[in-house]
Amino acid sequence: MASLIGDLIFWLSIVLSSTYLLNLITRKTRNLPPGPVGLPVVGSLLQLSGMPHEAFARLSKQYGPLMTVWLGSRATVVVSSAEMAEEVLHRQNQVFSGRIVADVATALEYDLHSFGFSQVGPRWQALRRISNSELFTPRRLDALKELREEKVRVLLQHVGEACADGRAIDISEYAFGTTLNLVSSTLFSQDLVDLDSESAGEFKSFMCEMLEINSRPNLCDYFPVLRWIDPQGLRRRNRRILTRVYALFDELIDKHVRAYEDAAAKGEPKKNEDFVDVLLQLTRDPNTGFTKENIRPMLLDLFIAGSETSATTLEWAMTELLRHPDKMAAARSEIKQTVGKGNFVKESDILHLPYLEAVMKETLRMHSPAPLLVPRRADSATKLAGYTIPQHTQVLVNAWLISNDPTLWDEPTSFLPERFLKSDVNFKGKHFQFIPFGAGKRICPGVPLASRMVLLVLASLINSFSWVLPNKMAPQDLDMKVKFRLVQQRANPLKAIPVPLTDM
Repeated sequence: MASLIGDLIFWLSIVLSSTYLLNLITRKTRNLPPGPVGLPVVGSLLQLSGMPHEAFARLSKQYGPLMTVWLGSRATVVVSSAEMAEEVLHRQNQVFSGRIVADVATALEYDLHSFGFSQVGPRWQALRRISNSELFTPRRLDALKELREEKVRVLLQHVGEACADGRAIDISEYAFGTTLNLVSSTLFSQDLVDLDSESAGEFKSFMCEMLEINSRPNLCDYFPVLRWIDPQGLRRRNRRILTRVYALFDELIDKHVRAYEDAAAKGEPKKNEDFVDVLLQLTRDPNTGFTKENIRPMLLDLFIAGSETSATTLEWAMTELLRHPDKMAAARSEIKQTVGKGNFVKESDILHLPYLEAVMKETLRMHSPAPLLVPRRADSATKLAGYTIPQHTQVLVNAWLISNDPTLWDEPTSFLPERFLKSDVNFKGKHFQFIPFGAGKRICPGVPLASRMVLLVLASLINSFSWVLPNKMAPQDLDMKVKFRLVQQRANPLKAIPVPLTDM
């Protein structure tokens, strides 16, 4: 056995070294964008320790807004300017609409049915049409807003208990549990997690483990030749979790099917139609191209994108407001004038809170949830800024660097929500200096739901309580270290003490 393993390692080394040398020899002849040569076999992987988007930002100062970086055996083109981002995401959107699929996402063929990972084609087009015309319309979101508002009431009740005890709460824990329930209420009309972090529930533990697995660097993504052995076992772990999550989804889907059949037997429409009901209705129409097989991956997409991104944005927004008491006071004053001090904030109220929306935008600008967006793929060879981009090349857009570019933003390192008050710049994919959710065909479809959730929870926390840092910590001493998971999170969870408004 030892001899077999030794032979395997030897031949893998030969293959990987040969691939590297071939890439090095042919690099100039292929007219790729400039970039670091890197080391044999590993390329520039060792230069990406820490925050990859920051490492790419440093490299772009030397090689420019369009550069080639070798990540293992994979050539990756990194886009680092708004001009180049517009070229990739808008002018050549058709070419760059492909996806580079992480190896873990291939478990149970998740990538083939996922809206986020599937390649552009008839199936993906059907999913996109369903998202835009059936799920994320204002009418559909409005129909379920009372369910989401009820989840916020539950959150405020939990925070109120901590307020009465004078204890600090983990903002990230409460935000993640609440956003999971806000998403689940929209999809299933019921909770899937318990806000009590000591008994968080099975689904929340599944989600946390899945996010951890998908965030870990995977050798298979840098050296595709290793995929057949899955050396770190990440795909196998993801398969086990997906199997259990899909079983839970099946129970909830079957419950909806039975409710529909019971209502139909009585000649009545089903009450409280949620997203799952809409998706099941679409499976009954053969012209939609949508099947039950698509439902589970699509639901998981919505949970991953909606909960993790929204929770992280909420935590960063609270962090910045605690660091800048004057901004917190301005946001609270606006909510007080619109809703009334201490009154419950409804989703309909957030349309009248421009400063709060500016706070969310500035948070997304400074703390891009996905700093490098979701990796794209060139579906055909093309020219970009005079360079050749070969077919199937991975393309990363450094959205974080673009939204912190001093040539595009005044005082980019300062938290200034006011910059958005007299500006039409938004995150809907039309302004390429600010693309936290991407742009073009592959822009995140759940942005309308996510923005509603973030603003509703943030407004509710601000208008129901005052907040102080534990241990008499000064705002300027708040830890701002970052860790890189699927999204850019705080390295240490934000903890703060809710205080009755009358005491401040």
